[in-house]
Amino acid sequence: MTIRIGVLISGNGTNLQAIIDRIAAGALDAQIALVVSSRSSAYGLKRAEAAGLQTLTLSEEIYADPLVADEVIAKELVQHGVEYVVMAGYMRKVHEIILGAYPNHVINLHPALLPSFPGAHAIQDAYDRGVKITGVTVHFANSDYDAGPIIAQRALAVEEGWSVEDLEKHVHEIEHQLYPDVLQMIADGRVSVDADRHVHIVPKKN
Repeated sequence: MTIRIGVLISGNGTNLQAIIDRIAAGALDAQIALVVSSRSSAYGLKRAEAAGLQTLTLSEEIYADPLVADEVIAKELVQHGVEYVVMAGYMRKVHEIILGAYPNHVINLHPALLPSFPGAHAIQDAYDRGVKITGVTVHFANSDYDAGPIIAQRALAVEEGWSVEDLEKHVHEIEHQLYPDVLQMIADGRVSVDADRHVHIVPKKN
């Protein structure tokens, strides 16, 4: 089944590009119906435009009231027939207006193994703590920041001598693989959330 997704971005858009490339390769059953950016200067908008995707950028005046901004975004997502909302480096909190319109259908990517190192500086925080294992988490978003049901995680062993830039590079490499993988699991209908907010994934059939 092909799923229609809306992608929310704020910056460079490398995870958006990974999704675009996977779709173009015929390895992800998804269609990007809309790309929403919180910043008009985001390079991810150029990636979207190069791929012929429809984009939406809200003004700073609208974002001055986050609830008004989310109301506009939710309306646009629904009008574009979006089924899943994919946060890809979106540096703003998503509120109940969007979450309520898409229950268990808003997905976020976090550059650490939640519940460790939540927040906007996860890679730096993990590096400063000197962890030997970190990684990437994909989870459903809810009203609690970085605390929604975990869909998938992939670990990364931190090698001796790495700089924080080295760590960031390897984390991003995992993101670019894991996020499209999870979206394909969803497209295959293999992902569900139970009453205890635990995610279950049906094994892939050979």
